[in-house]
Amino acid sequence: MPVSYLDEALQMLRRMEEAWNQGEKAALLMVTQVKGSSYRLPGAKMMMAEKGRMLGSLSGGCLEGDLFYYAEMAMKEGKPRLVQYDLTETEIWTLGIGCKGEMEVAILPISRDDPFWRSVKEALSREEPLTLVLELPEGTRALYRGGELLAWDGPGLPFPLKEILEDGYTTGTRAEVRELEGRRFYVDTMRPAERLIICGAGLDAVPVASLAARSNFRVTILDPRPEFNSRARFPQSDHLVMEPEEADPKALQESFWLIMNHFQRRDEAALRLALSARPKYVGVLGPLARTLEMLEHIGATLESGPIRAPVGLALGAETFDEVAVSIVAELLMVRNGASGRPLHGQPKIHAV
Repeated sequence: MPVSYLDEALQMLRRMEEAWNQGEKAALLMVTQVKGSSYRLPGAKMMMAEKGRMLGSLSGGCLEGDLFYYAEMAMKEGKPRLVQYDLTETEIWTLGIGCKGEMEVAILPISRDDPFWRSVKEALSREEPLTLVLELPEGTRALYRGGELLAWDGPGLPFPLKEILEDGYTTGTRAEVRELEGRRFYVDTMRPAERLIICGAGLDAVPVASLAARSNFRVTILDPRPEFNSRARFPQSDHLVMEPEEADPKALQESFWLIMNHFQRRDEAALRLALSARPKYVGVLGPLARTLEMLEHIGATLESGPIRAPVGLALGAETFDEVAVSIVAELLMVRNGASGRPLHGQPKIHAV
């Protein structure tokens, strides 16, 4: 299932700081509950500032104007708000909204000098799973990493919530609202984005890296050629400028891999490296016969790991950009535990 990402929350808080630096008030908006279909799921976040500055989205653009109206009031009053949308009411919402579900959004005005949110921002930068607990519409605020309480503000939490927090830290994939002892708590376990290692810095890797980064992957380019493996060519990626044999598999464990060097000896070395690093996915560009030959050369088979060869979904892709869509679509399918089948006929947009 889709997860709630640390990086999304950190981007929002950083953009809010930019607004504060220009003398503007700012608010963090989060989807807390959804019933039926919606554009975004619980845990989705965006920020809004006084002069209309925004980052992120909670709908396909149909609700943001209305949300800004409520955000302005929340920022002016300095008090959180909960906004409910029943998008099945076509007589009220005459905007042609495509998602016919119900959605609750929390609007939290945040000030620069709030110590709790300073602690949240600092914790987010460590890129370790983190659980945010907020009583709705206002009240207790808590921040956990595993069983460790990092920050606290307000009355105590109900005892049953502690077990929920411990379980959610290890297994939770999406924010949710829990009702305990007559109180409502938003529980959001945020996780780092999955790491994608692209072995090869050719022209066809450029759109793959760009699209993957925009799809919440942390992209690393592994290629020994500095003139290709550069920030100018891959501005949203990290860079390992070395041969695959020189890389440490222990530092690259639990990653997604794409093998696309277009140079068989280097591809074989990259494939050997990927399979030694406990990969979550290994996609190999090119014909199946070539991949089978490389596997034979390194003493492995298609069953040696989570290998996808040829990489990508069957979309009839030909150009670099089309192939990138095919590859990243498969990455999303695997990461999200989805089927990859068409949504046609599915009662819910987020059906897997």
